[in-house]
Amino acid sequence: MDLKGDKPLTSSTDEQLVQLYRMGRSEAFESLVERYRNELYHFLVRFTGGRQSAEDVFQDAFLQVHQSIDTFQTNLRFKPWLFTIAANKARDHLRRSNRRPQTSLTVSAGASGEDRSILDLLQADLDLPEEQIEKKETQEMVQSVVMGLPDHLREILILAYFHQVPYKQIAQTLHIPLGTVKSRLHTAVGTFASHWKQKTEPK
Repeated sequence: MDLKGDKPLTSSTDEQLVQLYRMGRSEAFESLVERYRNELYHFLVRFTGGRQSAEDVFQDAFLQVHQSIDTFQTNLRFKPWLFTIAANKARDHLRRSNRRPQTSLTVSAGASGEDRSILDLLQADLDLPEEQIEKKETQEMVQSVVMGLPDHLREILILAYFHQVPYKQIAQTLHIPLGTVKSRLHTAVGTFASHWKQKTEPK
């Protein structure tokens, strides 16, 4: 990895920033935190169901990154490593607080029956203009359904489809076989679709 010269930190890869931090450049770690502040925070809001919980887990995740930085293999990608650490911290947080936040990836998600993918719905921005109130309401419904899933299904769905963490990395993080990741994900998608149907069907 080429770390010579005065290359700006903003143009360095995540893996280069890790290496620079190991060499004593504390500002490299700060750059990593800033680089993932919004993306990781939004991921954790969806995972934990609350902004305060997301903020707490965000801090815990980067503390773990700091403590484990020497174990990271810089020939691998930093982002999946970071997000799996964050997911584990989120699981621990929910367990400690004893909270239960209230097939194809396509389900019928609109009043007119149009198809939308779970991924499309989950990836919508949190802050929306007023003219997109209906879309915001749909997001909130999706969030409610996702957070109502059992922990082991919710984490698989969010890791695999919201943030596209590789299956192998999920298996290593959750300490389950690769086949279990795939079968659990299949169950998670089916369960989501079933719960969504119940929530959106006319009373």
